[in-house]
Amino acid sequence: MKIENTKAQMRKGVLEFCILSILRDGEAYTSDILDALKEAKMLVVEGTIYPLLTRLKNAGLLSYRWEESTSGPPRKYYELTETGKLFLKELNNTWDELQQAVNTVISVKSTK
Repeated sequence: MKIENTKAQMRKGVLEFCILSILRDGEAYTSDILDALKEAKMLVVEGTIYPLLTRLKNAGLLSYRWEESTSGPPRKYYELTETGKLFLKELNNTWDELQQAVNTVISVKSTK
């Protein structure tokens, strides 16, 4: 088993949570979302994020608006819907519980 595969699966598992969290404070263009993920060392390519944004939009968690750009085609800006904000709040609670559970397991194992 290769560690890189496991690390990639772990990142993939929290990617939706990270995207919703990035949008918590307001709307963002796709490249802004990618930049925030890259800055956090969440290595993501455009081919991964577009289908994910579409899935989140289709689930009613995101909405978007188009804005004309002086330097190219119009840009799509995403933001959380009210449903998305509630969903993110629930994910935050779940993350806290999961993190606490994992930390408990890790510390129990390391003390034996």
